[in-house]
Amino acid sequence: MNTSYSALDTFRTCPRKYKYQEIDRIKVPKSKEQFFGTLLHSTLKLVHTPGILSPTLEQALDFYSKNWNAEVFSDETEERAAFAQGVSMLQDYYKKNDPARINIIDLESRFQVEIERGGEKHIVAGIIDRIDKTEDGYEIIDYKTTRKLPSQEKVDNDLQLSIYLDEFLERYPKEIDNLDKIKVSLYYLKHGVKLSSRRTLEQVKKSEELMLDLINQINQSKFEPQISGLCDWCGYQNLCPMWKHKFKKQEIKDDEIKKYINEYINLKGEIGSKSDRTMKIQEIISKYMDDNAIEQVFSDQGRILRALRKTYKYDKEKLRSILEPLDKWEEVLKVDGIALKNILGILPFETRKKVEKAKEVDKESKSFVVKKS
Repeated sequence: MNTSYSALDTFRTCPRKYKYQEIDRIKVPKSKEQFFGTLLHSTLKLVHTPGILSPTLEQALDFYSKNWNAEVFSDETEERAAFAQGVSMLQDYYKKNDPARINIIDLESRFQVEIERGGEKHIVAGIIDRIDKTEDGYEIIDYKTTRKLPSQEKVDNDLQLSIYLDEFLERYPKEIDNLDKIKVSLYYLKHGVKLSSRRTLEQVKKSEELMLDLINQINQSKFEPQISGLCDWCGYQNLCPMWKHKFKKQEIKDDEIKKYINEYINLKGEIGSKSDRTMKIQEIISKYMDDNAIEQVFSDQGRILRALRKTYKYDKEKLRSILEPLDKWEEVLKVDGIALKNILGILPFETRKKVEKAKEVDKESKSFVVKKS
């Protein structure tokens, strides 16, 4: 398989989006968030492109302003706020970084890493924003324009940074002996914060295993949609079974189903509501979902999501033997999926694999989740 880190990350976020994007190759317009992030990356590339003199803040802001596209935003107030935020981020960047004092060896470096399992080879491609030569080694940097600042533990286990380091070592194999002098960093522009980490050779090799596991999951996947906070920025909502009801042309039948949706939402909000009526309406809405191949319906009062619920069984003693040496057992007050999910993201790769092997699906069921407007 020929893939990229961004494609693998898309699969982890939502398998259905991966299918639309990477398999079906359905093109969608660039979102305002993507436009904003791309322009900031392009401006910083200009800032750090080698020359006799480094661009001044005024020159950087001039480039940013000339390449700004107000038409990407439908709301004028939002557009002005986004533009001002970009200006503020660049001003803060110049306060904390002097481009003339940074020794850059590569910008927006394209790479390909070859990984293999069972005689089957795969290519993972990507782009590294920046590679610096430091006083005692190197630093690999990736810019982020996201709002959320992660914990240091998550940065220490970030797959993207491990992949970038893997590629760097393929390019400069002699640096394997100097891993303690190579930093990998995520620069969060909205916060003006750079979070850095280091990797062992074992961690780098584990990242290859994780990529191979993801590729194996893709090959076996049914590409089920996965709702998350990122859905609001997805360009495939009109195709997704979780969202396409919002975009469906209204017909008489759809108007009728909206009455049931509203009644169900109201019934669920009442204490001691009539369970028989609730169940009857749920059957009507479920049939409508089946007939229209959708998993979420909308009305003026809110939306109803039909969610697949999975419950798992865990071997308590196995989990204890895995988590206790890492001082994580006390964080799992009881052996359930929620408690484990809260700590899985910060566990070492090998530990996550052991935990996954210690669980099995107990039962599956579909239920309705109501979200009021």
